[in-house]
Amino acid sequence: MNYVLNMLPELWTGAKITLSLFAITLLLSIPLGLVLALLRLSGIKALDYIVNFYIWVMRGTPLMLQIFFIYFALPAVNILLPAYTTAVVAFVLNYAAYFAEIFRAGIQGVGKGQYEAAKTLGMSYGQTMRRIVLPQMWKKILPPLSNETITLVKDTSLVYVLALQDVMRVTYQLVQREFNLMPFFVAAAFYLIMTLILTWGFQKMEKRYARYDD
Repeated sequence: MNYVLNMLPELWTGAKITLSLFAITLLLSIPLGLVLALLRLSGIKALDYIVNFYIWVMRGTPLMLQIFFIYFALPAVNILLPAYTTAVVAFVLNYAAYFAEIFRAGIQGVGKGQYEAAKTLGMSYGQTMRRIVLPQMWKKILPPLSNETITLVKDTSLVYVLALQDVMRVTYQLVQREFNLMPFFVAAAFYLIMTLILTWGFQKMEKRYARYDD
């Protein structure tokens, strides 16, 4: 027990990197994903093609490859980013593509009658989206949004390749130094607790929306 308590300060240092990357990615990729979804549904073909190509590239290539590209390829054109900034940029661009598809499906899942009713009431496109479509969309997308958010928790461990002192790198260093596998179990508990909290939070939101349907 004392051994676990003694390693916690070091693991907490790594946890702060992991948690900050997770939070910043969500805060930036969700609104960016929503914008991308709206651009795809704007009816402007050029925008639809551009955004669709972007989503295809981001979803069709590994996140780790995207991290390497930003970190090693951009310096060739004199764009130098610190390791943490590289991770943030890569994660935000990648997850925005996934969230965009989730949002697009949610928006398209709202019945056409809703749009017609809004038009009858004299609402503009922006008012229709803000007051009618988007509130209904959130209810529809909670399950896939939950899955993607939990995947993000696990994907944060990929920043290990950038030598960032996240939970995984600190854990590996502790195992090498102490010749003890206990840090792996503590790290696993950290990720499991994060996913447990997120799962509980999303389930509460789903139940809240379900009450409104009754």
